[in-house]
Amino acid sequence: MSEHLSEAEAADLARRVGESMYAADAASRDTLGLELVRCEPGRATMRMAVRPLHLNGHRICHGGFIFTLSDSTFAFACNSRNHATVASGCSIEFLRPAHEGDVLTAEGVEQSLSGRHGVYDIRVSNQKGQTVALFRGKSTQISGTVIPAE
Repeated sequence: MSEHLSEAEAADLARRVGESMYAADAASRDTLGLELVRCEPGRATMRMAVRPLHLNGHRICHGGFIFTLSDSTFAFACNSRNHATVASGCSIEFLRPAHEGDVLTAEGVEQSLSGRHGVYDIRVSNQKGQTVALFRGKSTQISGTVIPAE
């Protein structure tokens, strides 16, 4: 699969995996309005505009939505090499509130990939570049691929 690909081929595969996953991800795309900005080998970026439906009783963005943005970004990053991969654990630190009208960007980066297991860090920032949350996800590869292997 992706072990013997050139850098350009790996980038193209990651883009196609991202497009395929996003097309099938009604929860992220339609329900939450998450936008896939890019999917690269071991990396992904997603964006979400904070809308009234995302606000909790304090009138700030509910942490569950920030978590979901982070988790979705993690999923795209850890599946980017076309190995079917799932979360085995994760944690999040909420560092500042997000408000209605904010645009949150989650950038996920692979920190380690060894055998079937990976570790990914996702930084969620607002439109001012301020860090809103830090998420760490641990992944495990399962059998299969996201798109048919070539």
